[in-house]
Amino acid sequence: MRPDLEAQFRAKTITVADAAALVRPGQNVYIGCCTSYARAVADAIAARSEDLAEVTIGCSNIIPPMSFLDCANPDAFRISTYFMGYEERRALKAGRADYTSVHLGQVDQWCRHTFHPDIAFFDVSLPDEEGWMSFGISGCCMHPFIQEETDNIVLQINRHAPYVTGQRTKIHISQAKYVVYADIEKETIPGGPMEEDGEIEAMSRYLLDQIPDGACIQLGIGGVATAVGYGLMDKNDLGCHTEMMSDSIMALMKAGVINNSRPKFIPRRTVVGFAFGSRALYEYLDHNEKVWFGPFPVVNNPANIAKNDNMISINTAMSIDLFGQVAAEGVGGNQFSGTGGQGDYVRGAQLAKGGKSFLAFKSTLGTDKDGAPISRIVPTFPPATIVTTPRSDVQYVVTEYGSVNLKHFTVKDRAKALIDLAHPDCRAELTAQARAMGLL
Repeated sequence: MRPDLEAQFRAKTITVADAAALVRPGQNVYIGCCTSYARAVADAIAARSEDLAEVTIGCSNIIPPMSFLDCANPDAFRISTYFMGYEERRALKAGRADYTSVHLGQVDQWCRHTFHPDIAFFDVSLPDEEGWMSFGISGCCMHPFIQEETDNIVLQINRHAPYVTGQRTKIHISQAKYVVYADIEKETIPGGPMEEDGEIEAMSRYLLDQIPDGACIQLGIGGVATAVGYGLMDKNDLGCHTEMMSDSIMALMKAGVINNSRPKFIPRRTVVGFAFGSRALYEYLDHNEKVWFGPFPVVNNPANIAKNDNMISINTAMSIDLFGQVAAEGVGGNQFSGTGGQGDYVRGAQLAKGGKSFLAFKSTLGTDKDGAPISRIVPTFPPATIVTTPRSDVQYVVTEYGSVNLKHFTVKDRAKALIDLAHPDCRAELTAQARAMGLL
């Protein structure tokens, strides 16, 4: 690194405690998202809770315990988010969070119009020889828009943050007011194929039959996506344009199954919004030019998704009613996650030449106290349930009992098809209720 750049780093370096001391009462403080969360600084700010009041913390999808909720004076902080992780849900239940519904493809609007940061803390990679640091495996999806809203930026330089490439993935030392050094391990989830699960295996078989050689895939999070990912090993010439990079996508790339020879949007590279997986995945992504990271408004833009022929989108849901409406973020007024990118990919895949959109989920959610199955396919949703994907957007629905394309069905035929996807013990009651509602 040039001596003048080294001098800039030295001049701007402060301690974590000094960084936390920059926060003032009444400020909006951005602290990061998912695997790009400035944890050391966040913990230090929380330790100052008794000196602070009315501080709004901007964040999303935070996994490990958030110190703002367990500090000496948690009333000093309020959480603002567009996607609920474990900790945002905990904050919401405690009455300390505000949620904004926004498609991930429009997350720049949350940055520009909902949350106006007075100061931003970014977890970034080690610098390169030119003084640039990467926003990391989650920060690339939205931190460029936070950067546009404030020049009061502090960088938490973390050797565990991978240096990734793509569009607007970096920030320069000249663009930061201060830097701190804190080597915090990234949050992980287990990689590799999941344990045997008959229902998930049945769903994955239905899905794998619908994915041709040369398809471009998007996989969400969860058991079905994992099973499908590892089940694609016998396919050829796949592409990948996905909101989330997972271990199964890494495995397909290493095996040469995903070679991105056919996608038209950013050819020859796997297109990704963020990554969440094992430590091995993060090591694989570091300085990997085969993976292209971009902001959500680019990666999740349905028009960009639709440029890829045979685009296959696979996501999940919490419940679906007999009209075909999908609840994927909560049921009965309980906000579990967020609007997310489901709508972006449901629409983008269907706009693509040869594209298909799948929503796959187990037909039941356990059993009741009498041992009867609790159906995820319901006549109508409980009051206050939010519809994430409207019936007019839904295409393929998959459970362990089959796969059906609802797109061009009448309301009557749609109800019949969904009842056939339900658990056998639930079908008679669903049929009776559908008749009572005038659907059959």
